Amino acid sequence: MFDFSNQVVVITGALGNLGTATARSFAAAGATLGLLDIKSKDLQTVLGEHAASSDHKLLAPVDMTDAQSVEKAIGGVIEALGRLDVLFNAAGGYRAGTPLHETELDQWDFMLGLNARSAFLASRAAIPQMLRQGSGKIINVGARPGLKGSPNAAAYSASKSAVIRITESMAAELRVQGINVNCVLPGTMDTPQNRKAMPDAKHEHWVPLQAVADVVQFLASDAARAIHGASLPVFGLT
Repeated sequence: MFDFSNQVVVITGALGNLGTATARSFAAAGATLGLLDIKSKDLQTVLGEHAASSDHKLLAPVDMTDAQSVEKAIGGVIEALGRLDVLFNAAGGYRAGTPLHETELDQWDFMLGLNARSAFLASRAAIPQMLRQGSGKIINVGARPGLKGSPNAAAYSASKSAVIRITESMAAELRVQGINVNCVLPGTMDTPQNRKAMPDAKHEHWVPLQAVADVVQFLASDAARAIHGASLPVFGLT
């Protein structure tokens, strides 16, 4: 396990399946957490046995598609905790699509906002603090459809492709200033929602949430100090 003692980790979409799994992993590794989400729960629900530290901050509701809301939340974490070492942009999601010519504009805007705009806004708010420190790690969440389009998935694929391009651009801009920016590309994750939607699938082939959290933690660690602009596939057996 990596040691994140004395490091502040901000996780967006922290109450989602991946956000919660990653938050618990970072807490177990000694990190101090700033958790952002549109929903609100108590820290005990999110972190379980790791909620005892009074240093962790849960900021909610935070609309990750609203610039003012994001800037206020991340600014609040920095003010309260003094620094920002890792930003994990877990906010995002999937919505079943339609053929492009049948796709409503609000569906297109929703997918781009949920996945790409949220990563853009959170990163934009966090980077100035990382520049002041001369160090930092940003990890985004792409997806395999971001690498190649498929039927009925134009909006989702475009949004995840944008996340990958944002990752590459930030990495090129920031790598000489001590900031690593990378991306994970999870396959189908083993979540209650996916099991309910696909009861007959081979669940044992799916990616455990902890496996994705482990890769995120690696990219946030000093072991990944020479990795910039990568999109790491975490596909499991899918």
